[in-house]
Amino acid sequence: MVHTFVGPNSISKILERVYIYFMKRLLDFSVSLTVLILISPIFIILILFLSIANNGKPFFIQKRPGKHEKIFSILKFKTMNDDKDSEGNLLPDKDRMTKIGTFVRKTSLDEIPQLINVLKGEMSLIGPRPLIIEYLPVYNEEQKKRHNVRPGITGWAQVNGRNSISWKQKFEYDVWYVKNCSFLVDLKIIGLTLKKVIKKEDVNLSKEMTSEWFNGTN
Repeated sequence: MVHTFVGPNSISKILERVYIYFMKRLLDFSVSLTVLILISPIFIILILFLSIANNGKPFFIQKRPGKHEKIFSILKFKTMNDDKDSEGNLLPDKDRMTKIGTFVRKTSLDEIPQLINVLKGEMSLIGPRPLIIEYLPVYNEEQKKRHNVRPGITGWAQVNGRNSISWKQKFEYDVWYVKNCSFLVDLKIIGLTLKKVIKKEDVNLSKEMTSEWFNGTN
């Protein structure tokens, strides 16, 4: 009889696969549902105040590419109004940011509605941030690997600089996560995210409000 020895490395890989293909989605769903129930009073209050500030539009909804580049509608709280100039063009971001919107973005509360995307299976709690559709044609083959997993509310790039790092570095962090996803990595990202939220670090509240446009990098 031949006995097959399963070493620690093999066991570790098996556990990682169990987490990636089963436990991660289960945790995403259960944690998101629990959090939404617990913060439902805050959720309702924010909807009320943002509706007042944004003429009845509390949510920002935009098409984004998800896992395998499947398009879905991402939900965020709307932090800017739709004020336009005399020619009908939207005013600069910095002029459309509302007072309640500034607070919501500064405290990262604008991300809360994405828990609904997580419940629907369109997103994960942890993963590469879903970017705009317009970037899809300019990704190189390595950068496209960021879509091999569900996009996340927070991710490895977000806890390692977010808007203060280059696009090249962001995508390197995203692809690293895809290749190294595990329970311990996700746990570390959650801990670092909570730390940044508490310290209000890497929040995009600059004069221009928006990050640099991505034109593709080799």
